[in-house]
Amino acid sequence: MRENDIKYFKQMLESRREQILKNIMGSSKELDELQQNHDVMDEGDFASVSTDNMINEEILSSQQKELEEIDDALAKIQKGTYGICEMCEEPIGMQRLKVKPFAKYCITCRQIAEKSPA
Repeated sequence: MRENDIKYFKQMLESRREQILKNIMGSSKELDELQQNHDVMDEGDFASVSTDNMINEEILSSQQKELEEIDDALAKIQKGTYGICEMCEEPIGMQRLKVKPFAKYCITCRQIAEKSPA
């Protein structure tokens, strides 16, 4: 992979990382406010707050996972192994990396990994 490509993906990953951190901080603050809100008057309000809380926690969990994947990709850039499939050790296609810059597998290996039982 060319140095310009590496710089492009590093900037993309760092930008996404920054956005996720902002989202996590905002969501955490919102969850804290919901939990401290003692103005819940009836069962309907309580159910609505509980549902919002569950949705926010799921979004936070998903963003935490993406953040970990981004950190892994940034570490690979530092090590010089970015863009290499973890399964077959072949280069991951540029189109795949443009769609998912923290991809660990090439398309073929991703399909194999998805079919394998966990």
